[in-house]
This record gives sequence, C-alpha cells and structure tokens, in this order.
Amino acid sequence: MKMPPEITAFYNEGKEAGRLFQGLGLLEFARMQEILSQYLPPAPAVVADIGGGPGTYACWLAGSRYAVHLVDPVPLHVEQAKTASLEQPAYPLTSCCVGDARCVPLADTSVDAVLLHGPLYHLTSRDDRLLALREARRILRPEGVLVAVAISVYASTIVGLVRGWVWDSDYLGMVREEIATGQHRRPPQWDILTTAFFHHPKDLAQELTAAGLQHTVTLGIQDPAWLVPEFEQCWREVSKRETLMQVARLVEHEPVHSPHMVAVARKPQHP
Repeated sequence: MKMPPEITAFYNEGKEAGRLFQGLGLLEFARMQEILSQYLPPAPAVVADIGGGPGTYACWLAGSRYAVHLVDPVPLHVEQAKTASLEQPAYPLTSCCVGDARCVPLADTSVDAVLLHGPLYHLTSRDDRLLALREARRILRPEGVLVAVAISVYASTIVGLVRGWVWDSDYLGMVREEIATGQHRRPPQWDILTTAFFHHPKDLAQELTAAGLQHTVTLGIQDPAWLVPEFEQCWREVSKRETLMQVARLVEHEPVHSPHMVAVARKPQHP
C-alpha cells in the first residue's frame, strides 16, 4: 500500500521533526500530552503509535515508561524516530518500523492503546480510514483505548480568515470544497498542508462506530487559544501559557473551534 506521491514528497522535506517545538505546534503538543495522560491506561502499558512520524509523541511516551511501537509509512520519519530513540537510551522505543495504518505489522490483541496521528487525515477515502480503524481494533486488547487525531473541516476557513488568505480566490475555492466534501487539496502556489481529508466531529465519531469501536468523546486540541495575537511571545510567559491552556480546556468539548481534534474510543470487551 502506497501513499500518494505528493504526501510522500511533503514529508520528505523533513519539517515534521520540528513542527511541535515551534509556533502553534507548542500548544498542540502540550494539549496532546495532557489528553494522553488523561485517557491512556497507566504505564507500563503497550502503545502502538501508528503514523507516529519522527517519534515526538512516541519518545515522550517511552520516557513516561510506556512500551511504544512506532509505525510510519515515511522512511525518513522512521529514521528520525530511531535517532530520537537513541538519544534517550534509558527509555528507548520498543520497536520502530516502516508500515501502513491499513496493514499494521503487529499481532492481534497485542497492545493496550493505539495512537492514530496522521492516518485519519491522510487517508482520503472513507474505506481506507475504516481499514485503518479496523486494524487499530484488531491489535487492541479488549477494552483497549484508541486515541485518534483528525483535522477539523473548518480549519482552513478559520486560519484563512485570521491570516487574510481567504481573499485569494484559489484558497477560497479550496475552503468551499473542504466544507462541502471534507477533501483538502492545496492550490499549487500555496505552501500549506498537502492532500488530506478534514472531518466534522460527528462524522469522525460515526467512522469509529462503523469500525466496531465504542466512541467515548471527541475533544478539541488547540481550540480558540491558538488565535491569540503574537502566540509564541505569549507562550514564553508562564502565566499567559497557563491561561492559553485553560482556554483550550474550557472549550475542548466544542471541537469545531479547533484546527485539530482527538476522538477517544474503546474496543468492546466482547465482539
């Protein structure tokens, strides 16, 4: 199974390794750490990070005493994750390999939790997303937890309004298509996220249910906190950073306000 070439080319630029350590990625990473700490089973549970990229979350989880298996379709990401794992020799990743979310190289009922961070927005076909979700269900133990990240169908609309991008007719046409179909295709001249699918929260929950999982909750990750002017400057001030986190928590149950959202689900105890 292969990804579209434009997605491979996008991630081969190597930018993902630093994304969560600058700009709005700082808020995303801090919020995801908080959400994962709340919903994952306690360490030393076994976690499969499917679409784990360069290992930012996987290495943090390993450092928190989880046994983490990282799978990603981009060879560059896997090499970066292996390097990051070597840099924390006391808490290495349990395994790290190239693989596809639709055919995960892990055994049935072998993990306590699955983190899907990427597959649900880069698999643009619903059938492919359901394949990935059913694979997550397959490798989960009964009552295991799935934490699945998606991009809001309104993400480009909100950021386009804030940054004045909607005045460009090509960008506005992209926004129209996203809201109508969920399909994101960047115009050629725009240096933004590559080919993807954007979810409405209710559709995300429906896909989890269709894959045989029990949906628990869908939360916004950044929520309106990312809209603050001069975000990085505010983030560097401890008191303002905590205020931004509080705002994100207060609005987390309205995920349409957030560029990224996360759905939590469980594998049923009995088939």
